[in-house]
Amino acid sequence: MACAALFSTGGAAIKACSLSGWQVAGLRSAVAALAIAILLPESRRVRDLRVVLLAAAYAATLVLFVRATKLTTAASAIFLQSVAPLYVLLLGHWLLGERVRRGDLGYMAAFALGLAFLLSGSPVPVASAPDPALGNRLAAASGVTYALTLVGFRYLRADPGAGASSLVVGNVLAAAASLPFALPLPRIGMADLAVVGYLGIVQIGLAYLLLTRGMRHVPALEASLLLLVEPVLNPIWAWILQKEVPEAASIVGGAVILVTTGLMTSRGGNVTTHEGNERGHDGGSGAGGARHADRAGGGPV
Repeated sequence: MACAALFSTGGAAIKACSLSGWQVAGLRSAVAALAIAILLPESRRVRDLRVVLLAAAYAATLVLFVRATKLTTAASAIFLQSVAPLYVLLLGHWLLGERVRRGDLGYMAAFALGLAFLLSGSPVPVASAPDPALGNRLAAASGVTYALTLVGFRYLRADPGAGASSLVVGNVLAAAASLPFALPLPRIGMADLAVVGYLGIVQIGLAYLLLTRGMRHVPALEASLLLLVEPVLNPIWAWILQKEVPEAASIVGGAVILVTTGLMTSRGGNVTTHEGNERGHDGGSGAGGARHADRAGGGPV
């Protein structure tokens, strides 16, 4: 629960930083890579190219989520990323040969309905969401890359350390990819330094440490349901700290997606059999089990 709560603060913290989306994404991931390498010793060894490919999808998710959060509402960013299980159903069938069961078709229709609500309407730009149309497109793209990340973790779940090492490599790649667009860096004030440090060390690093420790004692199903706290709390923090009020369509679409994900998890749906991987871990390693599979958030995010 503490892990999900920390993950959920990402949206409000990203918005609280005066740096650009590229700058926040790059600095956050640079700090996070170092924090995870220190906190999770098993993350320090890169096993093979498969880990790098998985890390690339995770890196794309990290950058897209930060940029989306800077441009649209926190609710839209996290809910659009949370459509990932819809894409996982499709990608799992095409890439992993997983069978799409008849019951999964109903879940796919529900996710599509939630996505339609999220993309409907014409959101009005506000101070905390200056370009919601572009932000929503980036958030939708982060849902696809998040799904690729989830599928990658499922493919590598037999490798005990693949999840943890991909976190470090993914954050390094995200920092490197953001750097050309982040320069020149302005003079960074103490407030922005504190936010970036919090995002990298606490919101990502400490959260993953709590997740890996908690997964040793909590069944994967229970962990998956607890992690649903993240997309619920994310827009609430933005409402409290930035006075950001999402559109009604975003709230309805997000509710449909969260309820559908909860039902899939509790009933053993295809997408959530290894849902703990959504945050970058695999169950047998002690570095995994459940994400966000970021937020992955995200994100992951």
